[in-house]
Amino acid sequence: MHEMSLTASIMDIIFEYARNHHFTRVKALKLSFGALSCIEPKALEFAFEVLSKDTLAQGARIEYDITPIIVSCLDCGGDSAVEEFPSLCPLCSSNDVILKAGTEDLRIMEMEVD
Repeated sequence: MHEMSLTASIMDIIFEYARNHHFTRVKALKLSFGALSCIEPKALEFAFEVLSKDTLAQGARIEYDITPIIVSCLDCGGDSAVEEFPSLCPLCSSNDVILKAGTEDLRIMEMEVD
């Protein structure tokens, strides 16, 4: 489960920011990643619950901004959201598409602290 190592990195970032900015509690985190990044939100939440126990992040709310899978069609020029990749262009059914979005790595976008 790579969510545990991702969460360990998140915790390292939180602790570093707490040292540098002198806050004592994390109330909420907003995380961003692509739909194709193979991150399972429920597993990430479980890992966060385990690793944040008895820390300044215990009980923090986690929100997600998951970038959808977007393909760009080389035939019709359209950009479309799709459920999976590879896929056909939803606009013209061409299989000549390239992946435009959805692979973004995990990032902390916002942190609400006390």
